[in-house]
Amino acid sequence: MNAIEVNALTKYYGDHLAVNDISFSVKKGEIFGFLGPNGAGKTTTQRMLTTLLKPTSGQILINGHDIAHDAYPAKRVMGLVPEESCVYTELSAWDNLMFTSSLYLVSRSERADRARHLLETFDLLEKKDVKVEKFSKGMRRRLSIAMAIIHKPTLLFLDEPTPGLDAQSARDILGLIRQLNAEGTTVFLTTHLIEEANQLCDRVAIINNGKIAKIDTPENLKLSFQRVQSVEVSIKPNDHNYGEALGKLSGATSLVKMGDKWRLYTEDPSLLLPAIMKFAEESNISIVSLNTLAPSLEDVFLEITGKPVGAVKQEPNHKKPQKRGMGE
Repeated sequence: MNAIEVNALTKYYGDHLAVNDISFSVKKGEIFGFLGPNGAGKTTTQRMLTTLLKPTSGQILINGHDIAHDAYPAKRVMGLVPEESCVYTELSAWDNLMFTSSLYLVSRSERADRARHLLETFDLLEKKDVKVEKFSKGMRRRLSIAMAIIHKPTLLFLDEPTPGLDAQSARDILGLIRQLNAEGTTVFLTTHLIEEANQLCDRVAIINNGKIAKIDTPENLKLSFQRVQSVEVSIKPNDHNYGEALGKLSGATSLVKMGDKWRLYTEDPSLLLPAIMKFAEESNISIVSLNTLAPSLEDVFLEITGKPVGAVKQEPNHKKPQKRGMGE
């Protein structure tokens, strides 16, 4: 039995079709990523899966329970961490956990032990009696996850768990997610951070315009899009705009400025590499570094959705901008 089964799920807001007849499954014990550009239907889908929103049509099974008719057993095995940390800032970390555990009907004899264990695991034990209003954003995020799992759910929904966090806090959150999964928790991760999904997920689904475009492992998705290979080059001196000339090289399909480097997309790096070397020689410039890159998950995402995410794409002046994209 899968942790989640979704069949022909559809959601309208008035005349607007937000989720369009999607079907997928999530295996028990996996981290499943749900990716898409803003407005693609990610959050709407997650809200339906967690019973916060009623579908227009379709079926959702959580551990075999149809949540339209048998929601309580499904809710008992769920934990939800929404995009904004749901913590009570006027309460201490300890009181937040005590209150949440009572809502989840955790027995009085177990609440304190579970709360102490989670605070220690999430490196918050020394702050247990401090009001949450004094917590940093990263600390609030960790506490929010602790509150979501104090009843030991087997299925955890995470909606954009790391945006806005500093690098160390984000790394800590990702480590906690891996730990929870290693202990047997199935994780449904909604995110628009492609590298986050690449690092964490066993499989990812890419949703675009309310439809599931692709579902596969990150590596299989990359292998299926070899046409978005690229060559990254750093040149010296770098005080001149070589973008137009590089973009005209044989084999280059599009161009991106990446800091002090240029990334040239190509279907065949073997044709582009000699052209770059010849250009450097004729222009009397030195090549500092030259790397061929396989498609990244972000490249796949952009290719599927046609909506640029992350780095700004800078096209050569002689070309019209080409759509390359990913997104929710």
